[in-house]
Amino acid sequence: MLESYSRKSVVDASVLSHAVSSCGSMRNLRGGIQYHCSAIRTGFVENVYVGSSLISLYGKCAELENAYRMFEEMPVRNVVSWMAIIAAFAQEWQVDVCLDLFHQMRNSTWRPNEFTFTSLLSACTGTGALGHGRSAHCQTTQMGFDSYIHIANALVSMYCKCGAVEDALYIFEKIDGKDIVSWNSMIAGYAQHGLALQAIDLYEEMKKQSIEPDAITFLGVLSSCRHAGLVKEGWFYFNSMDELGVQLDLDHYSCIVDLLGRAGLLDEAKDFIEKMPIYSNAVIWGSLLSSSRLHRSVWIGIRAAENRLLLEPSWSATLVQLANLYASMGYWDRAAGVRKLMKDRGVKTKPGHSWVEIKDSVCQFMAEDRSNPRMAEIVFVLDILVDHMKTLGYEAEMHEEVDNTLFSIG
Repeated sequence: MLESYSRKSVVDASVLSHAVSSCGSMRNLRGGIQYHCSAIRTGFVENVYVGSSLISLYGKCAELENAYRMFEEMPVRNVVSWMAIIAAFAQEWQVDVCLDLFHQMRNSTWRPNEFTFTSLLSACTGTGALGHGRSAHCQTTQMGFDSYIHIANALVSMYCKCGAVEDALYIFEKIDGKDIVSWNSMIAGYAQHGLALQAIDLYEEMKKQSIEPDAITFLGVLSSCRHAGLVKEGWFYFNSMDELGVQLDLDHYSCIVDLLGRAGLLDEAKDFIEKMPIYSNAVIWGSLLSSSRLHRSVWIGIRAAENRLLLEPSWSATLVQLANLYASMGYWDRAAGVRKLMKDRGVKTKPGHSWVEIKDSVCQFMAEDRSNPRMAEIVFVLDILVDHMKTLGYEAEMHEEVDNTLFSIG
């Protein structure tokens, strides 16, 4: 009788764990909470697999406080539990918490595995924490995981995102049996840093080795072309996608719009958008809007802003930009109308955030923010960067803008 009940309990716990995992995959927080209540009623909440699934659910739904509380209350933990809580904080790029949990795991009876390191490197990648990333790299080497293909790919991506392209290339060249993710990660890294020729050369080398490119490969190549202003090359690779049977999506079209816009070919970019075989989105019109401001093409900017607002009516930045564009043309009535629209809808502008790494700690800040206790250090680093840019011959581009306070919400 006891053995029969034990088997039934395992089956029920397995079913419940699977149901919670399904809710997590769909980001269905409400359904997951209902299963959590069911687990409490039936006593399965103390089952290690059900508990791990609940941690994963709350992590995927960005409920980190509930995820950590669930983890803390577990009477028994296993490697899945540790992986779930580390992945939860990694998803929100809280690298310091991830590292603390990782060291706690190493001091427990459970040994970190390759998936733990993948989550840890993901957190470092998201925050640009190069120092923490190097530390994680050392840990993978010490524990013998650096030869795993998905760990190597994660390292390539981390070093690229953190600006250490040479380190990324060193890892990439050491990979035995590179897969499509390896090539895509390195091409994307080159693209991110404007190294278009290197990205194109790597793509051509990839073809020589009979690796079939996919949509992500071309996204990296097209991104590199747009950063370097290679219009002819961008068109060539864009057209070659259809020849190779690679499915085009909005991201590829967005790259071409941005490429044309940066090159000052605004009319061509506008015509390209209007003739797209798939419906354009707000990002594409936003790209044209940014290019029109860069090249001071007011009418195309107004057209782009209006179309973007049709897709995202409450996008505060676009409303402010449209008001400025109207004002720059002397259309004060339209500018006032946009301002009234913002006030009626309760739309408020959200300040943009930036971050800088100081002594292996990532500090987030925003303009005119004096509440940050480390603001003096941040400003000091930024001043050094500005001076360094000037020594390299870069000068900030200043564009006349209508005073934004004119269109602020009272």
